[in-house]
Amino acid sequence: MFKPFFCVSLMGALLLVACADREPKRPEPEALPAPVTRQVSYVDDVRPILEAKCLACHACFDGPCQLKMETGAGLVRGGHPLDAYDGTRTEAQTPTRLGIDAQSEAGWRELGFHSVLTPDAEGESLLYKMLALGKARPFAANSKLPDELDLGVTRSNQCVSRDGFADYAHDRPLEGMPLAVTGLTDDEFALLSGWLTQGAKVPDDVLRVSKPEQAVIDTWEAWLNQPDPRRQLVARWLYEHLFLAHLHFADLGDAPRFFEMLRSHTPPGEPIRPVTTALPNGDAEGPVHYRLRLLPGSVVHKRHIVFPLDADQLKRIESLFFGEDWTLEQLPGYSAEARANPFVTFAAIPAEARYRFMLDHAEYFTRTFIRGPVCRGQIATDVIRDHFWVVYQQPERDLFVTDRGYHDRAAALLGMPGQDDDLLEAGPSWDRYRDQRNDYRRLRDAAYAEKAPEGASLADMWDGDGHNTNALLTVMRHHDSASVERGHIGRVPQTVWWMDYPLLERTYYELVVNFDVFGTVAHQLQTRLYFDLIRNGSEHNYLRLLPPAEREAVLKDWYRGSGELKRHVSYAPLDDKTPTAERYATDAPLQELGLRVLERFGDINRMQSDPINRCLDTPCARPDQPQWVQQADAQLARLAGIDARDLPGVLNLPDVTFLRVTHTDGTRTVYSLIRNRAHSNVAFLLGESLRYEQDRDQLLVFPGILGSYPNFIFDVPAQQVAAFVERLGEADKTETFDDLVGQWGVRRTHPQFWETLHDFTAWQTEHQPLQAGVFDINRYKNL
Repeated sequence: MFKPFFCVSLMGALLLVACADREPKRPEPEALPAPVTRQVSYVDDVRPILEAKCLACHACFDGPCQLKMETGAGLVRGGHPLDAYDGTRTEAQTPTRLGIDAQSEAGWRELGFHSVLTPDAEGESLLYKMLALGKARPFAANSKLPDELDLGVTRSNQCVSRDGFADYAHDRPLEGMPLAVTGLTDDEFALLSGWLTQGAKVPDDVLRVSKPEQAVIDTWEAWLNQPDPRRQLVARWLYEHLFLAHLHFADLGDAPRFFEMLRSHTPPGEPIRPVTTALPNGDAEGPVHYRLRLLPGSVVHKRHIVFPLDADQLKRIESLFFGEDWTLEQLPGYSAEARANPFVTFAAIPAEARYRFMLDHAEYFTRTFIRGPVCRGQIATDVIRDHFWVVYQQPERDLFVTDRGYHDRAAALLGMPGQDDDLLEAGPSWDRYRDQRNDYRRLRDAAYAEKAPEGASLADMWDGDGHNTNALLTVMRHHDSASVERGHIGRVPQTVWWMDYPLLERTYYELVVNFDVFGTVAHQLQTRLYFDLIRNGSEHNYLRLLPPAEREAVLKDWYRGSGELKRHVSYAPLDDKTPTAERYATDAPLQELGLRVLERFGDINRMQSDPINRCLDTPCARPDQPQWVQQADAQLARLAGIDARDLPGVLNLPDVTFLRVTHTDGTRTVYSLIRNRAHSNVAFLLGESLRYEQDRDQLLVFPGILGSYPNFIFDVPAQQVAAFVERLGEADKTETFDDLVGQWGVRRTHPQFWETLHDFTAWQTEHQPLQAGVFDINRYKNL
């Protein structure tokens, strides 16, 4: 009579054992290697380890606990109990920009930073304790991490000081450093612990500028700091557009040396004393001088946005801004009103000069607000599609540029919200700016209809002056980050942005110049909401090319579900009356228009041929590549542009997957597998899951590198690419995908994780040396 109970108990025990086998095993503590006794050099021994094993997380504003390791100064500064990013704070946070807001270790301590290098009574620093905790508990090779580990960009960082470490280690024994990843080798740990034992000496970052570099600096600083008020205004405008750039002196070759432009209280020839206003257009309360300074430390990809400075650039600027005569009655100030409306502030500078300068470098400017000054893309990605193309208005056909009367009427309506941090004032302020923007939209529609009663045509799009590939861009959103690349990549997307000068400049000022990383929830909320209006305006511009009778149906498709309500509450009415100058031969005008754009602008489309994603003829491969690469292209093309309902394995991939394919001779090529998620609309900041339509997700296969934040890596021998593609297409179940990851995946715990990750940087260094930098793994998934 006890047998049923025995059977049930035995079955339960077997189930527990089976579940335990599937659950990742918790690592047991191991003995620590002894510190080396020889003298350890920070430059020769320590910095290479930090760059290889720490910088992939601890860089830019989003370094956990604000511990930045690009430079020795960041390591000395230490950590802070508050993260730089907080979308819920009701009071602005004191800025803590390295190299700007404090100039000494004592200054950082006054701002609340704690040392990670100073030892306690037992001679152990916080850095040592964290590294020892991680080293003592290594994970099994290429194993899946325990689910209890909190990973990802939304992780709640525990920014403990040295005194709070004991509780941290007790509560989080698996969260030593490097966090949840293949850790330090024995030799690396011994070197770091030896350096810490010897006093953790960090020499000052020595910034040595060569004579040719100094000559370039002198030329630009002299040009930027002339007494003529007109030139002072242009210098201010240029600074506000280049303060985020990594400036490269192109005349001096391709060496990856980069500089920054900043405002200083001191003139050229004297040591730089940075202006510390929270925003680049804040009031310095005194004279400012525009200076150039060598950027120290390592380059991280997520904040590396390059802008060329050379003799040709200076000639181009001189010609654009001073090729025709213009007058200035008075230099504008730095009030909140001046910051909110750059169209009024810089109205004296010819609009064509401003717009053409931005068009010359459209990829740079689009990257600044898509990749962002904040090293996170969420500010720009809440309200954009996962894949869309960008085109620009021809300057000669932009009324804001060509019609001064229209310019003056429109400029007054182009102010932007976000200057007020008061949460209680956010609502009324938003209503005012939204209404002004919609009034501007009505003004624009009427003015363009009057100017061109026959309607818009592709001749109104900027053609790059016949040679500039900045004219055509592709933006890809990766859920919580985004990428920009020249050329129209992939199949014709659902939407296309057509930006004129007011749209481009407003986007830049709202998301870059006027965005305060340390601002309040009121500031950040208004920024996001206004960007939603900018996207809507770009879409409306493109719809003007469709037959009037088709526009409403297309817009409804873009704003299905809850988006329909948003259309009538927040946006200006659609112009469905003005004709189009384009003529259509099919009953699918949106698709026909996209194909027409590809054909018309093919000569300036860096991705004129995209055989992997737009295969027109077999084999679907790049003809200029070696045969083994062409074979890989053709196999991967089988994954591109297919809805997840027909290729369910896509749903197991994260947003950005790096793929390395290696030939038997040791050569390799790389791809980015971009999962584009489908939505009924992107009109809201919250509730994405309610608008997500996963059956329409698609994969875009890019030959090269897209994205700063790889979510996962696959490493596949060239002869196995066909099998990888076949298995991925069939991996509609978790167990099947786990087998795929086990065979070709590079998990965080893979023995060659770091070598593989950094090989993508090495590949980019070989092919795009000025764009290369260390990739960020804060978003790397536990697959």
